[in-house]
Amino acid sequence: MPNSYFQNYIPVLVMLGVVAFLAGAMLVLSYLLGQRRPSREKLAPYECGITPTGDARQRFSVKFYLVAMVFILFDVEVIFLYPWAVIFRELKLFGFVEMLLFILLVAAGFAYLWKKGILDWTKSDSGEFG
Repeated sequence: MPNSYFQNYIPVLVMLGVVAFLAGAMLVLSYLLGQRRPSREKLAPYECGITPTGDARQRFSVKFYLVAMVFILFDVEVIFLYPWAVIFRELKLFGFVEMLLFILLVAAGFAYLWKKGILDWTKSDSGEFG
């Protein structure tokens, strides 16, 4: 049995060292031994077999990012429903009322975003949000 607390971690450190060495060795060997024959087709960006058109660095509308953030926000809020559903019977009426209040607040936030026009893609992007 090891005498010191840190001696328990020696096998882990050895394994990390071996893994780092093997990863580095594979990268170096693939660089040294790999064939490099660039061509115009290999250097072109691949877009599902479709010939690329336009600039790959096009600008997206701010609404795209707003909708993405709202989507993530509502997804995180929906995740809170799962633990509640697991212990729903133990919480009885109190748990039901609390979750109903939570869902109403989420729905109010969604209605606010809808009313402000954040989710409307048909409007032009004039720089203001709603």
